[in-house]
Amino acid sequence: QVQFVESGGGLVQAGGSLRLSCTASRNTFSILIMGWYRQAPGKQRELVASIGRSDSTNYADSVKGRFTISRDNAKNTMALQMNGLKPEDTAVYYCNALAPALRATWGQGTQVTVSS
Repeated sequence: QVQFVESGGGLVQAGGSLRLSCTASRNTFSILIMGWYRQAPGKQRELVASIGRSDSTNYADSVKGRFTISRDNAKNTMALQMNGLKPEDTAVYYCNALAPALRATWGQGTQVTVSS
């Protein structure tokens, strides 16, 4: 089963930027529709962006125009460029397949903290 490792989180001031990375353990990554998810304290995990095999993208309304998802199938990686960060973006961010039946066990994620 493919596994995913997230990195790139940190502490940033409101209005700042971060770039998250996701690395897959197997090259079957390229056939997956992938997503970036986040979970804030006391809230359910939510999908913030997804990218298809042909690089079609979708974004949650809350991040549209600020976040950009991308993937490099040759390197089994995916990225999330986050600009104009807001305190409400504070969460642990995860990457995983979009389809529940194809998801790997959730990793540790990467913490993003945005100070006001």
